Amino acid sequence: MGDLAATDPKLFTLLRLRPAEYIPCLERAAVDVIIALTAPRPTESQVEPIQITLRNYARFTELRKLTATQVSQLVAVRGIIVSASKPRIKATSLSIMCRNCKAVKHIRNAQGFGTAIIPRVCDTTPQNGAEKCPMDPFIILGDNSSYTNVQTMKLQEAPETVPTGEMPRHVLLACERTLVGHVKPGTRVTIIGIHTTYTPRQAAGIDKRGGQAVNDVGIRIPYLRVLGIEQESGANDILLGRLTPEDEEEVQTLVRSTPNLYEAIANSIAPAIMGREDIKKAIACALFGGCRKQLPDGMRLRGDINILLLGDPSVAKSQFLKFASQAAPIAIYTSGKGSSAAGLTASVIRDPGTGEFHLEGGALVLADGGLVCIDEFDKMREQDRVAIHEAMEQQTISVAKAGITTILNSRTSVIAAANPVFGRYDDMKSATDNIDFQATILSRFDLIFIIRDMQDERADQELARHIINVHKKVDGVLKELKHDVIDIDRLRKLIAYSRRYHPRLSEEAAKTLVNRYVAFRREMHDRQRAERRQMQSSSDRFNTTGNAQVIPITVRQLEAVNRLAEALARMELQNVATEAHVNEALRLFTVATLQAATSPFGETMAGSPQFEAKLRACERWLLHRVPYGAVESTKRLLREMIAAGHDENASKMALQALVQRNAFTFEKQRQSVKRVMG
Repeated sequence: MGDLAATDPKLFTLLRLRPAEYIPCLERAAVDVIIALTAPRPTESQVEPIQITLRNYARFTELRKLTATQVSQLVAVRGIIVSASKPRIKATSLSIMCRNCKAVKHIRNAQGFGTAIIPRVCDTTPQNGAEKCPMDPFIILGDNSSYTNVQTMKLQEAPETVPTGEMPRHVLLACERTLVGHVKPGTRVTIIGIHTTYTPRQAAGIDKRGGQAVNDVGIRIPYLRVLGIEQESGANDILLGRLTPEDEEEVQTLVRSTPNLYEAIANSIAPAIMGREDIKKAIACALFGGCRKQLPDGMRLRGDINILLLGDPSVAKSQFLKFASQAAPIAIYTSGKGSSAAGLTASVIRDPGTGEFHLEGGALVLADGGLVCIDEFDKMREQDRVAIHEAMEQQTISVAKAGITTILNSRTSVIAAANPVFGRYDDMKSATDNIDFQATILSRFDLIFIIRDMQDERADQELARHIINVHKKVDGVLKELKHDVIDIDRLRKLIAYSRRYHPRLSEEAAKTLVNRYVAFRREMHDRQRAERRQMQSSSDRFNTTGNAQVIPITVRQLEAVNRLAEALARMELQNVATEAHVNEALRLFTVATLQAATSPFGETMAGSPQFEAKLRACERWLLHRVPYGAVESTKRLLREMIAAGHDENASKMALQALVQRNAFTFEKQRQSVKRVMG
């Protein structure tokens, strides 16, 4: 389109205003050029059909601003493909024959969602006194008709462009010929097409006067007849392509003028929140991200960083997630309670018009190349949480439903926030009891922060003064707190600009990382063995197994530190991750995940006389509560014991002790217990 505007502005204007008329002219001209350049010169019927597709149309229109004034004109819109139907076959030219006089006609089929109009009357003049042809005499000769491939897709606004409180708008796309089957759901695209309309099959309303259904022929549904598809390559390229030379110069000036860029970026993460420096640095690493790698055998290694914030209420977990979703160029914010497995991954929808099934991508697919923030992560159902295992590590979503088997990309970072069991973190219990997540999901998080709301008079006074200042001076409080805060617009440009760098570890950094990982594994093994010996010696009669390591230190954690080091190097616009970057990544890993994995036992564990008394009280309560032969839910019994004032750890161990003494038995994979007949 840029070439056409430069060479023939008049033709450019005509094509923009009346594309349905001039696209066939261009295609016929292309066929004439092929004929003129080919020797020996072929006939027009011998040349393969030519399809003209358009690109580089700079007059972009927002999806929600497509109006009636642009009908039949050329438009360009950006968005995400959320669903795509199966490719189908549509007739371009129908061959029809009259049943009475055997006359054959050829009629053209309309493009897009339009259909051919078959005449109801045969216009052939009867010969030799023959009878006139009756009404509706034509039948379709399928073998003599011409066909082409067609596909229907749905384009939705990008999540970051939807105004707050608004539903995302979408529009149907009609693709034909070579444009069929090019994109999958979740792909960010720029569509160039003709804004046109069609009449739905059931365009009926109710006549208020007589209650009769009447056809409302004046109401038509808009759609785009696609003339060109440009795919965004991924990551934050959609924003990277919009950086002007002035923006790039602004970013480079920011980097040169900031002495400690890493600290400045960390201070710019939710600057209104006091403290939590390590969490801010971790979120900065997630925004910049590590480097994706494609191995020679086709395996992909993710570069996106996943973070879990686990802590007490009112420690600003949700505020961190909200800021991260605003700072990331591509982001989706959702709540675990209001999200299902299909809403997060992908769903199979039946088309009401054709009855066919098609895919619609969920949050992890729509945010491909960006960030997904999941608040209230602990409120998700277990089966919904399991659905994102593949997306968090392999960064793909496999679908096998209703005869549709495919794999969608979900190359996203996940930042999740959750509360411990029963709302607050309990110092008297182990990390295993506080973190109600399986090791399979925890191992997929690169950093796990346990955030505590500790009572400290001095810290409480400083926090209270800070909050009051925020409410009193909304505009000026940030300038008083931090002088090197980067505003969110420049931060977004810096994040997009940094994606041009692909750092790798230096030799010294790699050696340091290997040695520290081996030391981590050895330390965790020694700690676990010591705790097991301590527990077995203190309370043999309960057969306790010690503090099960809720967060195992595996190769995934080694890759996590590697990704953090790459993100730190990318943050400083460097192509080499040095030993200093690895040391900072190891420090973040130590204060977050390793500290959560080595959380000590509470003080009131088995072995003390006070705890033994609690155990005996819990045993008496259970024997009195459950009659002989009765089956009770394990969770309900524990809730009732805790509500009655009994210690949670003592309740669990008392139930385990009674099972070992054959007074109770577990059923249904420990979901229920049965009192054994005495």
